[in-house]
Amino acid sequence: MTKKQKKMLYRILVSFVLFLIAVLLPLEGLLRLPVFLIPYAIVGWDVLWKAVRNILNGQVFDENFLMAVATLGAFGCGEYPEGVAVLLFYQVGELFQSVAVSRSRQSIADLMDIRPDYANIERDGQLVQVDPEEISVGDIIVIKAGERVPLDGVVTEGASALDTAALTGESLPRDVAPGDTVISGCVNLSGLLHVQAAKPFGESTVARILDLVENSSEKKAQAEHFITKFARYYTPIVVFAALALAVLPSLLTGGQWGVWVPRALNFLVVSCPCALVISIPLSFFGGIGGASKQGILVKGSNYLEALARAGIVVFDKTGTLTEGKFAVVKTEGDVLEQAALAEQFSTHPISRSILTAWGGQPAPERVRDVEEIAGHGVRAVVDGRTVLAGNRKLLEREEIAIPAVQEQAGTTVYVAVEGEYRGYLVIADQPKPNSAQALRELKACGVRQTVMLTGDSQGAAQHVAQALGLDQFHAQLLPADKVQRVEELLEAKQPGEQLIFVGDGINDAPVLSRADVGVAMGALGSDAAIEAADLVLMDDDLSKLPVAVRIAKKTLAIVKQNIVFAIGVKVLVLVLSAMGRANMWAAVFADVGVSVLAILNASRMLRTK
Repeated sequence: MTKKQKKMLYRILVSFVLFLIAVLLPLEGLLRLPVFLIPYAIVGWDVLWKAVRNILNGQVFDENFLMAVATLGAFGCGEYPEGVAVLLFYQVGELFQSVAVSRSRQSIADLMDIRPDYANIERDGQLVQVDPEEISVGDIIVIKAGERVPLDGVVTEGASALDTAALTGESLPRDVAPGDTVISGCVNLSGLLHVQAAKPFGESTVARILDLVENSSEKKAQAEHFITKFARYYTPIVVFAALALAVLPSLLTGGQWGVWVPRALNFLVVSCPCALVISIPLSFFGGIGGASKQGILVKGSNYLEALARAGIVVFDKTGTLTEGKFAVVKTEGDVLEQAALAEQFSTHPISRSILTAWGGQPAPERVRDVEEIAGHGVRAVVDGRTVLAGNRKLLEREEIAIPAVQEQAGTTVYVAVEGEYRGYLVIADQPKPNSAQALRELKACGVRQTVMLTGDSQGAAQHVAQALGLDQFHAQLLPADKVQRVEELLEAKQPGEQLIFVGDGINDAPVLSRADVGVAMGALGSDAAIEAADLVLMDDDLSKLPVAVRIAKKTLAIVKQNIVFAIGVKVLVLVLSAMGRANMWAAVFADVGVSVLAILNASRMLRTK
C-alpha cells in the first residue's frame, strides 16, 4: 500500500471505532447528532470537499456529489447511523479500488522496468558509467554479468547468455557470441560482453517498448467510450429522477415527505456508477498487462477489443510463417557469381543467401549503379555489364525472353546479362516449426479464414500453404497488390468480425496500417513494420498470436460480465428503492459491493497465461 492508501485505511479504522461507540451510546434525539458527526467528518471530509470543489468548477454530477447529497440527506432525516455507514463503506470501496488499480499499474511497471540506468564505456583504460542517451552509434559498450543491455547493438567481443524474459516472455536464455545482434533491455547473465551500439537510445528496443506501453491507455476501446458517455448522461438523469421521487409523490399525496425523501436518498446511493467507470478500464488495462507478460505488446485497448473479434487473419510469408533463412538449393547456368555481386548491397534475406552460396568476398569495386526495384529485384552494372537479378516480372518488364521453367518449391531468381537470359537460382525457405500449430489454435479461437499474401512465386507459395493448411494464398504480389487483396478481404468480412494482418518487413507497413489490427514480428521485424503495427510479438513467435486472441476474448468477456452485472444489480435495487423495498444497506451493497466484485473480476486479467 502507498502512504496515501495507508492514511485512508487509518481514517477508516478510526471512524469505524467511533461509529461503533456512537451506536452503542444510549443517547436520544439531537444529542446523537454531534456523536455521529465526528466519525462522519473523519471518514468523509474529502468527499464533501471534492463535491464542493467540483460544483465550483462546473462539474456537478459525479459520485462525490451523489454521496454528499445522500449522506447529508440521511442526517437531515435523522438517520445518523445510515449516513455514516454509507460514507464509511463508500470509502472502503474507494480504498479497495485504489489498491487494485495500484497493483495493476505496479504489475506492468515491474514488467516494464527494463530501462537501463547507465552504460559502461572505456575512457583512458577505465570503465566509466554514462547515461545511455549519451552513447553514439558506433561506440563500444562494456556489459558486465548481471547488467542490462543499454542499447541495441552487435557483439564484438565475448560470449554470454542473455535473459530476454522481460521483452519476449521467453524463459530460456539466449546464447550470444561475436557477430550476434543484441537488443536493449535484456540482462547479461554470465560473461563480459563488448557491444557496438547500432542505434541511439531513443530508437532502441527498450525505448520503443516503453513508449508503446505509456501511450497504450490513450487509445480506448468502444466499451470504454460507451462507459464514459454513459456516466456523463446517466448521473444527471438519476439525480433529477431522485429529486422527482422525493418531491412529486409527496405533492400528489399531500404529504408523506418522510417516506419518499429516504427512498430518494437510497436511489442516489445506488445510482453511483463507480463499478462501471473503474472496472471497465481496469479490465482492459489488465488485459494489456497480461499480454505484456507473454511478450505481446498491445498499443491500445481498442486493438485488444478488435482482436477479440478476429474473423480473418492474413499473413505475410517470409519471416512470418517461414524461417526467413534462405538457401540456394538449385542453379541453372553459370549465374551465381553475377547474381551475388549484383545483390551484395541488399539486406534482403534472399540476397544474403545468394552471397553466402557464392562463398566469395564482397567486391564493391566491381559493381556500380545498383538499383533495387521494389517487388522485382536488382539492376546493377557488374564488371562493366548490366546484370538483372530478380523475379520473372523483372525480366518481362525489360522484354527479355525466358525459356519455360518448371515451377519450383521455392523462390526462383532469374538472371540476365546485357539483356540476355543466362539462367536462374532457386532459393528455398522452410515454415517455422510452430506455424502450423499456431494456425490450428487460431481456428480453435474462432478465426474463420486464414490467408497468405506473398511476393514469392506460385510454386513456393503453394508449397507453404499446403504444408501449413492455409485456407487461401495469393502469390507474386507487389506491396500495392497486397493492399488491394486486403481491401477485397475487408469488403468480404462478415458483420462484426475484424481482419488481422501479420507481417514483418518494410513492404508490409502499408498493409499493417490498412488492416483492422496490424501485428508485427518484433524481434526480427523492421522498424517501419513495428511502427505501423497495432500489436507486436516481441520474440517473433507466431504461437503468441492465438495467446493474444485468447487474452483479448477473456478481456472482452470480463468487460461484458461487469457491465451486465453492475447495471443489472443497480436497476434492480433502484426499482426496489423507489418502491420502498430496499433500505440504505441494500443501497450500499448495490454501490460499494458491486464495485468491489467488479474490480475483483477485472483483476483476473493480470493472472492471464
